[in-house]
Amino acid sequence: MSEKRVRTRFAPSPTGYMHIGNLRTAIYTYLIAKKNGGDFILRIEDTDRERYVDGAVQRIYDTLNVCGLKWDEGPDVGGPVGPYIQSERMGIYKEYAEQLVRSGHAYYCFCTKERLDEMHRQQQEAKISNMMYDRRCRDLSEEEIQKNLAEGKSYVIRQKIPETGTTTFHDVLYGDITVDNATLDDQILLKADGLPTYNFANVVDDHLMGITHVVRGNEYLSSTPKYNLLYEAFGWDIPEYIHVEHIMRDSTHKLSKRDGDAYFGDFVEKGYLVPAIMNYIALLGWAPKGENEIFSLDELVQEFDIGGLSKAPAVFDPVKMKAINAEYIRRLSHDEFKALAMPYIRQTVKREDADFDVLLDALQPRTELLTDIPEKVDFIDEVPEYSDELYFNKKMKTNAETGLEALKMILPVLEGISDWNEETVHAALFAEIEKQGVKNGWMLWPLRTALSGKAMTPGGGVELCVILGKDESIKRVKAGIEKLSK
Repeated sequence: MSEKRVRTRFAPSPTGYMHIGNLRTAIYTYLIAKKNGGDFILRIEDTDRERYVDGAVQRIYDTLNVCGLKWDEGPDVGGPVGPYIQSERMGIYKEYAEQLVRSGHAYYCFCTKERLDEMHRQQQEAKISNMMYDRRCRDLSEEEIQKNLAEGKSYVIRQKIPETGTTTFHDVLYGDITVDNATLDDQILLKADGLPTYNFANVVDDHLMGITHVVRGNEYLSSTPKYNLLYEAFGWDIPEYIHVEHIMRDSTHKLSKRDGDAYFGDFVEKGYLVPAIMNYIALLGWAPKGENEIFSLDELVQEFDIGGLSKAPAVFDPVKMKAINAEYIRRLSHDEFKALAMPYIRQTVKREDADFDVLLDALQPRTELLTDIPEKVDFIDEVPEYSDELYFNKKMKTNAETGLEALKMILPVLEGISDWNEETVHAALFAEIEKQGVKNGWMLWPLRTALSGKAMTPGGGVELCVILGKDESIKRVKAGIEKLSK
């Protein structure tokens, strides 16, 4: 018999923006499917109406699309096993829940909220650590059940967990895990309003959609024995489980929405490139075989191996993420970087006559985040107020006094250049440096300071001269001389 076609699913709840933990799950499910020539399915799990956020479904679509995670089946593209939105599948769950009741694997529970609250209160007072439903309705007679139904009493349907024995399930990362059935609660499958619980709906949907591999957080490890019992009760094949560890902010705290920087959109707003975000998140819990850690999405598909996943928590490292983003920026073509950088340049630069191509070439290798750019170029329109101390550089052996001397040497050199470009400016300045017998920095550090009024700039004195143009460069050198002459 041939192996089943690999089918994975990403099943987010529309409760807000995309958390990077959820995006990592989407990435892994996508990579597993595509690595094996299979199908990646998008399913919206919207049965928790209290947490539902308007517009969140569209945000899910938008995020996955911008990340290049194209789904083969889903709410908007259709497919053979739809609907792909849980709220549109309501009749399905009741049918399967009642099937379990008939087979003896589930039962009607008529306990009121008041009774359950009192039961939990008593368990708390008794300091019972593993609080569970006391199974009062588990063995009601058929006569009692029919009487309650006839009277229209509200009910839920609960799973009938075996009271003895054990349940074993296999996870790719954790191996075989065995639990005592006595520790498992008779969980609710169908709520009083007819809506399924997550724990029931995901099992039914995964089976009906032919899901072969399930990737989720390891917080679901404790629920997995119940899922297996449901699969066995229906006589269904059990999917491959891959429970991934949490993403940690540090060694003791999970990366939390409350701490900020937890959403995909946060990083885009901070100036990260989408492919860099994707690349870094993929590495949070997965290790490639070689030394290379920079991968496009297509390269991730080729490199990804379930065996590279780790059951150790992944600690989010903003320094490493920024370094990966900087590498992506360096690899952009000039035109690609220009398209991304110009909107940020225009936040602080209104001049039209600056040489933006030279500016971009100077900026690109020095940019880690796109949002760094406005502050890096805010001197181009106008030199900010700055202290004479900026002329001091111990390594270059410069100070305000030597700076004045250097600028006086530079001024006639700049005034004498007729064909103003990077090559001619460079040649003229370095000829003067050689003529005067001084170090490069002794002359170029004061020039950069006078042109920018900043300690750090994209490019040195030569590039800044070309970016600003001849007239503006001469004007700023004269202003520097005047400043240092007071």
